[in-house]
Amino acid sequence: MSNLLFICSKNRWRSPTAEALFKNHAFHQVRSAGTSDKARIKVNAKLLAWADVVIVMERKHRQLLQQRFADELAAKPVLVLHIEDNYQYNDPELIAILRTALTEYL
Repeated sequence: MSNLLFICSKNRWRSPTAEALFKNHAFHQVRSAGTSDKARIKVNAKLLAWADVVIVMERKHRQLLQQRFADELAAKPVLVLHIEDNYQYNDPELIAILRTALTEYL
């Protein structure tokens, strides 16, 4: 079983939608967090230590993580999905994009 951590900016729409896709998944445990000070759940060193794979929505999220948590990310894969902040929570289009991008994990 691997631990997947989904990250967006405020942890309100994109990363919680991705987290919901994996709820009760047989092979993965998932959590989500945000990079912003206004995030519902803010990314931190403990969450990054828990994660086997970090999946971010945009390049800017990876850049912020690398600036703030270089040591925690040193040996972890960081996947960038290139999903802009244009979707609400559980938006059907967002779900379709996530399913396509995360096929190997689903």
